[in-house]
Amino acid sequence: MSFAQVPNIITIARLVMVPLLILMLKQQNYEAALILFVVAGLSDGLDGFIARRWHLESHLGGVLDPLADKLLMLSVYVSLTLLGHLPFWLLLVVISRDVLIMAGYLIVTSQSGAVKMRASYFSKFNTATQIILVTVVLAEQAAILRIPLLSELMIYTVLVTTLVSGAHYYWSWIVKKRIEPLNPSNDH
Repeated sequence: MSFAQVPNIITIARLVMVPLLILMLKQQNYEAALILFVVAGLSDGLDGFIARRWHLESHLGGVLDPLADKLLMLSVYVSLTLLGHLPFWLLLVVISRDVLIMAGYLIVTSQSGAVKMRASYFSKFNTATQIILVTVVLAEQAAILRIPLLSELMIYTVLVTTLVSGAHYYWSWIVKKRIEPLNPSNDH
């Protein structure tokens, strides 16, 4: 194994954590689930830091990292919804946003060719609120955190940030057509 592979190995480890996290949630072992979720989150930051710091970005990492992120969050949101800790309507909003973004991306690429898909600041903030919500819910279920109405506040915060970030993607891609070709032409 070379150092160049480290970011991808960390990402693959995060993918492996997903079924373990689902199992911990199914068994209602919230402390273990919280630890795994935090480790998975830290691994996301670590693989990105290593890849950028030492210029180890790769096509594989560019595909695996967002896949691992979406799989982790989707699995946790579905599990927490099935366990009754998150409302079903929130799961629908979160999934619908992601499906609409992917559909929009496919439409834009079919019309304009391959384009770079970068997370907007709205999207990054939305992801942060989703992560905070999961952390709060897991900490509450593990009896580590007891702040009345915090999870309720975070549920509505995630609702708003999900809708705003989805609207921002729609506005940027469809209305303003702010797209950047993946392989820009050097023609002048």
